[in-house]
Amino acid sequence: MVFGTSGEVVRVALTALRANKLRSLLTMLGIVIGVAAVIAMIALGNGAENAVKDRIARLGTTVLQINPQRINQGGINTSSIAKLTMADVEALRQRAEHVVGVNQQQDRPLQVVWKNRNTNVQITGTASNFPEVRGFQLAAGRMFTDGEDRARARVAVLGGEVLSLLDASSPGEILDERIRIAGRQFTVIGVLSNRGVSGVGDADQQILIPFSTGRFGIFGTDRVQDIWVRAESESTLALATYEVQSVLRRSHRLRPDQPNDFSIRNQSDFLTVLSETTETFTLLLAGVAAVSLLVGGIGIMNIMLVSVTERTREIGIRKALGATRRNILLQFLVEAVVLCIAGGAVGVALGSGASAILRHSFGWDTAMSPTAITLAFAFAALVGIVFGVWPARRAAVLDPITALRYE
Repeated sequence: MVFGTSGEVVRVALTALRANKLRSLLTMLGIVIGVAAVIAMIALGNGAENAVKDRIARLGTTVLQINPQRINQGGINTSSIAKLTMADVEALRQRAEHVVGVNQQQDRPLQVVWKNRNTNVQITGTASNFPEVRGFQLAAGRMFTDGEDRARARVAVLGGEVLSLLDASSPGEILDERIRIAGRQFTVIGVLSNRGVSGVGDADQQILIPFSTGRFGIFGTDRVQDIWVRAESESTLALATYEVQSVLRRSHRLRPDQPNDFSIRNQSDFLTVLSETTETFTLLLAGVAAVSLLVGGIGIMNIMLVSVTERTREIGIRKALGATRRNILLQFLVEAVVLCIAGGAVGVALGSGASAILRHSFGWDTAMSPTAITLAFAFAALVGIVFGVWPARRAAVLDPITALRYE
């Protein structure tokens, strides 16, 4: 047999693998599990990140939330909290040029009764432009008007999830019905679409009432708990934020050396924080899964070392027939790499299948990444090279005379 060509060396390596099918399959198992785990874990992490981005996008990336915060006096964080008032709301409407909508809110969890059903729900007093500013849609009925707000009408618009809390099967069942909020009768005039978003400022489990009705009839305070503003676009969000800060500092008569007595948050901040969190989570999962790849690589090295010992006499015969050190090194290296590549291919298929099962059977968010598949496959091949070099080199440096005498 001639060992001068690389093709012949590869054929000899594949023949050796086929001669020990069971051992080859068991050796591949570590790589299969490792690659499958990496693919599935990265898909799970990517799915979680995409879900976060989708939810933040539905909350509105051009929406700013303004809250009062505790006043810092003389380096001491006091218990007094600055006020947001209707004067601030009007100032924002008049002076913030890059703001297209301003919405004020007061809220408090209160008891709600409909027929023989009752629950505790957050009641939000707000303006009629709530859907436009916050990006909500009506599933049925209508939103209350500015006139109803000025008249302090007792009308209510339910969040999408309030229906299930009151055991209503559909919006039509409760529309135009009377409900009692904190002992006062309100007429349901609309139901918001359920956005399925949980987070800061989510209204799926809120009941909206006119701001003046809540201010004078329910909450009994002139304080505004939240102000929501919508910027013209994402490109003007930073400018709108600066304008909001300037207007409120002027409205609150803050000196240049005084800190803000309010906070401004936007959904992009939440997106950044949550994306970083999910990215770290993804890397952690991938790192844990990659450990099994290393374990699989060690298993391959162990089996290849055993194989070299078992085939010492065979190596001596091949060297006697003209095989060079390079031929022997390449042969054992090819065996290790083929095992890892084959295991990687099977692992990619299993990992893809596992992510699909997690998505369809368990409802988990998963997202396959071509980059992750490529990296996992390449890493599997690298494992074969790294852990196959030592056994291959050990076989290549065997003395042919000693190898032929080996029993």
